[in-house]
Amino acid sequence: MRPTLSPGDGLLGWRGGRPRTGQVRIFQDPTLPSRWLVKRVGAVRGAGRETSFEARSDNPTAPGVVDSRQFGWVAASDSYRLIFTARAKTG
Repeated sequence: MRPTLSPGDGLLGWRGGRPRTGQVRIFQDPTLPSRWLVKRVGAVRGAGRETSFEARSDNPTAPGVVDSRQFGWVAASDSYRLIFTARAKTG
């Protein structure tokens, strides 16, 4: 998620709410459940419990990037909306 987020930044997420295009969401990686991903919402489809979204990387050409191009759409009910970021100290 660089440059939006940097390694070491602290994140606070809130479960729920309908995803909106451009919003940042946090969810478990469907390909590696021990890892959490932070992605930007692309398109949104469905309503209520059936809502899902396309998870997009801010840097889709970076090495090792995974997003909806690899694992498909993400259920909104399994994600958190990013509401606060604590910047890591640098230097």
